[in-house]
Amino acid sequence: MPIVRIEVCRSRPQAEVTAMIEAVYESQLLALKVPKDDKQIRYIEHKPEYFPVPPGKTANYTIVEFSIFPGRSLEAKRALYAGIVQRFRALGIQPSDVTVILHEPPLDNWGVSGKPASEVNLGFNLNV
Repeated sequence: MPIVRIEVCRSRPQAEVTAMIEAVYESQLLALKVPKDDKQIRYIEHKPEYFPVPPGKTANYTIVEFSIFPGRSLEAKRALYAGIVQRFRALGIQPSDVTVILHEPPLDNWGVSGKPASEVNLGFNLNV
């Protein structure tokens, strides 16, 4: 049940936004083995003056931030990072312009259907 936020510092056409969301979605399906219908991805566009680009980055600078259940292996995380960068590169975004951040709060810190996620059958394996 990843919750993902893609943040950018420039406006893009709708087709490109959709392609970026799909790139992240496909990457998480393959790397994290989440259920196919699990697509909680938000795209946030900032005005350039509200999103300073770090030195050495371009106007394509993109941050992809995940909140995920803990348990994924380093190999799965590597596959996620590589998948996102590869798919974004196909959209004209260079790897040097992509930062991916994972937050893994304990299952007790996720409320699912009114209960801690640690007390709910999640329906998928976290140990990938």
